[in-house]
Amino acid sequence: MDILIQKFGGTSVSNEEKRTQVVKKVKKALKDGYRPVVVVSAMGRKGEPYATDTLLSLIDESFKNDNHQATDMLMCCGEFISTVVMCNEFYKHGIDAMPVTGGQAGIITNDDFNFAEPVETDMTFLNSLLEKNIVPVVSGFQGITKEGIFTTLGRGGSDTSAAILGVALNAKEIEIYTDVDGIMTADPRIVGDAELISKISYNEVFQFAEQGAKVIHPRAVETAMKGNIPIVVKNTMSDCEGTIINSVGDITSEKLYTGITSVSNRIQVNIKLSLNNKENYKHVLRVLADNNISLDLINIFPNEKIFTIDSKDKQNLEETLASIGIKFTLIENCSKISIIGSRIAGIPGVVAKIVDTLDEVNIPVLQTADSHTTIWCLIEDKHTKKAIQTLHNILL
Repeated sequence: MDILIQKFGGTSVSNEEKRTQVVKKVKKALKDGYRPVVVVSAMGRKGEPYATDTLLSLIDESFKNDNHQATDMLMCCGEFISTVVMCNEFYKHGIDAMPVTGGQAGIITNDDFNFAEPVETDMTFLNSLLEKNIVPVVSGFQGITKEGIFTTLGRGGSDTSAAILGVALNAKEIEIYTDVDGIMTADPRIVGDAELISKISYNEVFQFAEQGAKVIHPRAVETAMKGNIPIVVKNTMSDCEGTIINSVGDITSEKLYTGITSVSNRIQVNIKLSLNNKENYKHVLRVLADNNISLDLINIFPNEKIFTIDSKDKQNLEETLASIGIKFTLIENCSKISIIGSRIAGIPGVVAKIVDTLDEVNIPVLQTADSHTTIWCLIEDKHTKKAIQTLHNILL
C-alpha cells in the first residue's frame, strides 16, 4: 500500500471540532487504501496554552539566548502534547494510532539548536508501525541528535518534518493541511478575486514561499523537490482539492504568470564610488556579509552599488559602513513585489509591461531584478496594495 504523509498545522488541531475534521481526513486516507503518517504542529497560536510562543513566554529572553538546547526542549513540548491529544481523538473514532516524537520517527539532526539540519533518517520504527496498521502521529518541528538530545528545525519546521518523512518513506504524496484552500494567485485579503492555483511547480512555489507567501515553508519545498515527492496544500475544514506542487506545474496552462506576492520592511541602499572610498568600495559586499547583513536585489555598476536589506539590519549596516568610511544613502519603507511564472524566461517585453503598468497608475519603480521564474520590483510601501491589485488585474 502507498504511504501518505498528512501534516496538520496548529490551527487544524487547536480544538475538538477541528480535530474531528483531521480524523475525517485520515479515515478517508485509510478508506482509499493508504497507510497514513500524520505529522502535527503545536496546538493553536500565541496566547493559547500549548502553543509554541506561549511556552516560550515562560522563560526569559536572556535565558533563551544563552541556553538554546534547553529552549529546544521546551519548544518540543507543544508538539508532544499535540500528538497525544490527537491520538486520543483517533482512539474515540476507532483508529489505532501511536504518538511518536521526531527522534523516535527517525529524524536525526546536527546540534545546531533552534535551527537544526537533518543529517540522516531511520524509518525502521515507523515502518514497523505501518506494517501493524498503526497510524504514527509524529511530533513535527523536531528531531534528535545522535547523542539523544532534542532539537528543533526552525519556525515552520513541521512542514519540513513532513517533507523529510515523505522523502525517507518514498510516500505517494505529502498533504499539508492548513486554514486556507491552497495557494492563491495573490493574497485574497488584498485581491478579492484572487484564484486558487490548481497546480504549481516546485520552483514557482519556492519563490512564493521565499518572497512572502506563508502557506508552506521553503525548506519543505526544497526537501520534497530533492525527492520528487508531490506536495498538496489543502484546507482542513473543507473538501477543496487544494494546490498540487510537483516538478512540472500546470503543463496545460498558457498563462505567463502564476501569481504575485510581496515582502515589506525593505530598505534600499545606494553606495557610490569616490576618491575617498576607492579601496573599501571594492570589498564592501564582503564586509557586509562578514557582519551577517543579508543583501537582496543587488545591482552592481562600475561606480555604484545598489541593494536592499531588511529594516532590522539598518543599525548594523550603518555602523558597519561607517567603520570603513563608506558613505551611503537610504530609501526606507520599501516593498519588494514578486511576479512569479515559470514561462516568463526569454519572453521579450515582460519587464517592460510590468513597469509600464505601474507607471500608468503613478507608482514609481525604484529598482528591478529578474530570474527564470520571477521578476522583482522595488516600490514604496505605501503603494504595495495598489500595485498588487493593478498587476493582478492586468497580468492574471
